Order: sequence, then C-alpha cells, then structure tokens
Amino acid sequence: MRSTSPKTSGDGASDGRVATTPPGQPDRPANAPPDAPAAPARRSRLREPRWAAFAFIAPLLAYLTIFYAYPLYRNIELSLHDYTPRAFVMGNPEFLGLANYVDVVTSDAFGLALRNTALFTFVSIAAQYTIGLALAVFFHDNFRLSGLLRGMFLIPWLLPLIVSASTWSWMLNSENGIVNSVLESFGIGQINWLTSPDWALTSVIIANIWLGIPFNLVILYAGLQNISKDLYEAAALDGATVWQRFWRITFPLLRPVSAVTLLLGLIYTLKVVDVIWIMTTGGPGNSSTTLAIWSYREAFGTGQPEFSPAATVGNLLIVIALVFGSVHLYLQRRQERT
Repeated sequence: MRSTSPKTSGDGASDGRVATTPPGQPDRPANAPPDAPAAPARRSRLREPRWAAFAFIAPLLAYLTIFYAYPLYRNIELSLHDYTPRAFVMGNPEFLGLANYVDVVTSDAFGLALRNTALFTFVSIAAQYTIGLALAVFFHDNFRLSGLLRGMFLIPWLLPLIVSASTWSWMLNSENGIVNSVLESFGIGQINWLTSPDWALTSVIIANIWLGIPFNLVILYAGLQNISKDLYEAAALDGATVWQRFWRITFPLLRPVSAVTLLLGLIYTLKVVDVIWIMTTGGPGNSSTTLAIWSYREAFGTGQPEFSPAATVGNLLIVIALVFGSVHLYLQRRQERT
C-alpha cells in the first residue's frame, strides 16, 4: 500500500511537500541516504570495451613483435657477440660488446662503402624523383593513349628484379651489349661498364634509376589529381606561364607527397642488394660495394659466414634510415605548426 507523509522541517512544521515510497517497497525514512549504485555491474560494463579493444589490437601487436621487434632484437644481439657458424648452432657466442662496431667503422672498406652508399642513394632518388615528376606532369593533361603509355612505364616495376638486373647486365656487356653497340655507331669506343672500377657504380645507378621511376610516377601522378584545376585556370587568366604555374602551384602543393616519396625512395635505395649483386657483386674489388652489399657479402657471399659483422653493418643502415625518418617527422610537424 502506498504511504504518504508530510515532510516537516527541523521545528516540526510541515513544508507542504509529500514524500512518497514506490509501490512494492517498504517505507523508508525521509532523510535516508539514496541507494548505492550497482558498482559491480558498472565495472563489468566498463571492462567489456577494454577487452574488446585489446582483442582488436592484439593481432597488430603480435605482427609487430614477431616481424619487427624480435628480428631487431636478434640483429642487435648478433652484433654484440661473436657469432661464428659453430656458435650460431651451439648457442654459446662470446660477448664482445661494441667491438664489432669499432672493427667495422675502422675497417678500410667502411669509408668506400659509405661513399658508394651515399652516391648510389642520393643520385638514384634525385634522378628517379625528377624524371618521375616530369612524367607525372606530362601525363596530367589527359590525351589519347596516355593511359596506355602510363601502363608501359609501369613495366619495370612489374618485372622481377632478377629479370631486370639480368637484362641490364646483358645490355651493358662490354663485348656484345646493345649499349656499346649503339655508342660505337656514334664513334664512341668500348666502355667496360661492369668490369671497370670507374664505371661499375655508374652502371648499377643507371639500372636502379630505371627501376625506381615507375614508383615515383604513380605516387606523384596521384598527388597531382588532388590539385584543383581551378587554380591553373585562374593562373592562366592572370597571364602565368607554364613554368610559373609549375613553380607557384604544382610544386608547392605537391610538397607533402614529394616528402613521402623521397623518404620511401631513400629507405628502399639504402637496402638495395639484388640489383648490385646480380650485376657486379659489389666489384670489381669494392668499387660498387655499398653498406647493404657489404652486409650481405659478410653473411652469405663468401662461403664463410660472418654473422656478427653482417648484423653490425645492417644496424648501421637501420640507424641511418631512422635519422632521415626522424628528420622527416620533425620537418612535417614544424610545417603543421606553422
């Protein structure tokens, strides 16, 4: 039965308000504290989204741990120990600390490999970006057969690297290569592209530039599609030339895409092994040896694996890539703030 009672003030006088008790519940004093919330049920509801979020992120964490964190840890461990083939199998390598890093940096081959890496990387990405940007601007104005030509430029990207490198090795052959045949028709003498210390690095740079142009073309062409054509029309009405439109509209608005393209090209070019190994194996001598080739040769190229020096050189490449990646992030955040 529903009960009602007038609520009184401290001196006993009623203020006219009526305190009610819901049906089915016993009467309770008017000044009783409210019921406590259902704490266990609320905790259960809060716990469920956390478990769901962890379930969604668990595959990513497992992937990063297995394929990134653990290999990086093993690479660092290899560089800090003396891992001979016997020690690699038995699992009892001698701890050397930073001795492997000191040996690599003070080696006679380090300076030349670092120089070759710098030349190979920066010349390659500069030429790839310049040619790729020129082609992207050329194809930006759609014309007949533009789609077909764009598809043909993707062929180097689609071919297996071993096929591309072998083709370039045949083309640059000193005796019967097509490049020397064309040069001789213009009265230029034979060039030992792959066997001369003066030309070996140039040869692999040419091949790598050819392989990287399609990537730059695709990314930069996609970036051009996001630039409004109204800007070009307004600039044309103001009397801007084609060159002025490129420098005042195209190039500045492509800057974010260009930064990502150059960074990815840098990271990819730093670790190129297959093209150089197939064409010159880093020779003759060490004339076309880069840090990546040096690491690969120490681990797999001599028949007597030296895993620790190979891991040491690989870690130096990782540090170089991290430095350039950090510079890119810093410049990007600085640009966003301004």
